[in-house]
Amino acid sequence: MSKALRLSEKWFHRGLWLVAFIFAGFLIGLGGTVVGDLPKVEKRLMLDDFLDRPAAERLREGIKQSQRAAQGAQTALEQARLKHRVAQSDTQSARETFNNWLATRRATQLSDQDPELIARTRALDGLRQAERDAKTRVEQQEQAALDARQAEAKTQEQLRELERVAQDKLNAEYRRVELRVFLYRLALTLPLLVAAGWLFKVKRHTTYWPFVWGFIFFALFAFFVELVPYLPSYGGYVRYVVGIIVTVLVGRQAIISLNRYLERQKLAEQLPDAQRREELSYDTALTRLSKGVCPGCERAVDLKNTAIDFCPHCGIGLHDHCAVCTTRKSAFAKFCHACGAAGDGRKPVPETASVLPVRENR
Repeated sequence: MSKALRLSEKWFHRGLWLVAFIFAGFLIGLGGTVVGDLPKVEKRLMLDDFLDRPAAERLREGIKQSQRAAQGAQTALEQARLKHRVAQSDTQSARETFNNWLATRRATQLSDQDPELIARTRALDGLRQAERDAKTRVEQQEQAALDARQAEAKTQEQLRELERVAQDKLNAEYRRVELRVFLYRLALTLPLLVAAGWLFKVKRHTTYWPFVWGFIFFALFAFFVELVPYLPSYGGYVRYVVGIIVTVLVGRQAIISLNRYLERQKLAEQLPDAQRREELSYDTALTRLSKGVCPGCERAVDLKNTAIDFCPHCGIGLHDHCAVCTTRKSAFAKFCHACGAAGDGRKPVPETASVLPVRENR
């Protein structure tokens, strides 16, 4: 259609399209802000909202107590191990001293050293008993630490089981919230899409068409960009089902529109040539001719062939001859390009030269 427009009209047309895109951009920004804030209408969910709080608190307190017991047992265990090592060292040192003394006694064979032998033996036995006692305390602390760790692990497992149940409930609630937020978005964007469809059908050729197209762009962006990515998945079933439904609806409407168009074209091709020409607007005819198609049936025609004056498909006149100068011209032209006569055969009105009076010099 741009070839049928005047030069200034082309630039005004481009400027109006720029207005449409700018208007759509601001609407998209506002719509994106509103859609982005929609999740805030729902309460923020946390895992603790779905836990059995009294049971969870008891288990958490039990874990803390087990951790404190384990820490205390570990500290006591380290002390017991240190004392055990000291007792082992004392016993080893006493044993070496006793062995050296015993070797000396054997060498001297002094009977008066028997009481000392008994005393040294008793002292060594005491050190061994102290070592055994230290070993027992180490084992006791190891058992206490093990019991504390096992109690903590058991309590942790109980808490994890409680949290798994709560997590399942949280996930289910997340899905419900996701669906509700999607319905909020759908309730916001679907009326916009319906309004855009009505504007496209009724108002797109009106004076304020830039705002109409800007709103249409905004509605399409809001629906396909702001809404579709948030479509609930549920394993992909929802997306595929919605895609199938939308495809069927759009395809059905396209088929119906195509059949209606073909029926209109068949009826139009049966009308007289003059009536068909009256129903075609001048700009529409020029646009179709510039594309090399018949203005009546929109089929391809070789317009450069000077032997073709009528469409071979629908029979509408494409070229005729000027009634004044007989020059071959487009049948849809309003004036003859050779002599300027009107399409109805009227001669152009010659311009009368206006003579300006000459002012006398005084």
